[in-house]
Amino acid sequence: MRRFAYQQSQSIYDKLETLLAWLKAHAIQGLKVLVDNGHGSDTPGKCSPDARNGLKHSPLYFKEYAWAREMANMMCDVLNALGIDAELLVPEVEDISLTERTRRVNAWCKRLGKDNVLLVSIHVNAAGNGKNWMTARGWSIYTTKGETESDVVADYFCQRAKEVFAPPLKLRLCKDKYLERDHEENFYILHHTACSAVLVENFFQDNKEDVAYLKSDEGKASCLDVMVDGVINYMVNEWANTLQ
Repeated sequence: MRRFAYQQSQSIYDKLETLLAWLKAHAIQGLKVLVDNGHGSDTPGKCSPDARNGLKHSPLYFKEYAWAREMANMMCDVLNALGIDAELLVPEVEDISLTERTRRVNAWCKRLGKDNVLLVSIHVNAAGNGKNWMTARGWSIYTTKGETESDVVADYFCQRAKEVFAPPLKLRLCKDKYLERDHEENFYILHHTACSAVLVENFFQDNKEDVAYLKSDEGKASCLDVMVDGVINYMVNEWANTLQ
């Protein structure tokens, strides 16, 4: 049983305010959110076909590293403004190895305890080799294989995604059941970090409709909404239960 309680009628943001006030009053470190902006300016590929073909003036010119960094910066700004301790994992523009990214995450886990750190890795999916536009599209989220706390985190992201991404946008859920909505792969950044970690695939960079959405103000705001809401809901409804 946690040592504080929410009011039944409180909204998610009111709950967050209650939790943060309690943490401050008791001088307790809150959840540390590390936002991993995938890839870098020197990563080969990882772009739309128009970007691959050098069509810089095309409305569908898209590079994953640039979009991921824009979203990661916005996510950190919003979370920090709300009082949640969020930090970019990779402030550099160039790509940083997965080994170094993992080392940075685990250094925070060692410092704060792995249960007090959450990693969110921001990516954009692809179906082909980058040369041609493809038909595959949709939003998905990944965790490591097996049942872990990361599945709980991912489910909050999925619940919000179901509310935000209406047709014709597509959700690529594994199964529409609690703790089974996320896809599971032992991606390096997920498998070798000690804390709970999710990797978000924000639609497809080689699908015209998805790229147009990702570049729009609505698309950016909606993708940000899903990730921020997922973090907050996990923090107030699950992480808070560890405060005993």
